[in-house]
Amino acid sequence: MSRLLSEAKDGKFSSTSPLERNLLSVLDVLEELWGQEKNPMVSAFDDPLDGLMLTILSQNTNDNNRDRAFDKLKTLYPLWEDVASVTPDELADAIRVAGIANVKAGRMLDVLKIIHDELGEYGLTGLKYRDHDGVRAFLEGLPGVGPKTAACVLVFDMDIPAFPVDTHVARFCRRMEWVPRSATPVRIQEYMEKIVPDERKKGAHLNIISHGKSICKARKPICQRCPLIDLCPSSETK
Repeated sequence: MSRLLSEAKDGKFSSTSPLERNLLSVLDVLEELWGQEKNPMVSAFDDPLDGLMLTILSQNTNDNNRDRAFDKLKTLYPLWEDVASVTPDELADAIRVAGIANVKAGRMLDVLKIIHDELGEYGLTGLKYRDHDGVRAFLEGLPGVGPKTAACVLVFDMDIPAFPVDTHVARFCRRMEWVPRSATPVRIQEYMEKIVPDERKKGAHLNIISHGKSICKARKPICQRCPLIDLCPSSETK
């Protein structure tokens, strides 16, 4: 069991937990370094459906290919009702650069049909009348939408607290020993959503990703440049 989970009761800390203070101290250092709690380097879409489709396109590819696919899709079919009217092959051709295009096209068309059937529109604005748990449940019930994808839409496009866990975040949390080394991304997300303050979730997520890409890399972490040396139990400088 990780240091973090061994001190947590029902997934939460007492206000005097030293590991809660460790986590908050780490988040403070990352904010000083990357600053995305104050100035997040992402912007919300007017319609969360755009964010959902972008996130589906991001699965199993990099940001560049995701963005190229999304831009081409919106150029060819500006409205989601336009997308809903095309064939799976036509949609797959439009998003080919994002990879596994046939799978993603099928998911996207299924998602559009369900949203239209249940909300009466090709959009997600109708979800604003549901409570946060209801919104999450609706999103996670859509084809190809798991906890991470749902969390991305919640926190970035609906201003609902959530903590998506990608490979960078998962690696960082394991190295900090906040979670067991064997913890799955879904399990990590569950715990981080319980322990990271709501108002810090979006920025903390973005700061950890920036840190993971630049310093806490998968193969060769640059520990000698990391300002978290004294707080990180996995630092290779120790």
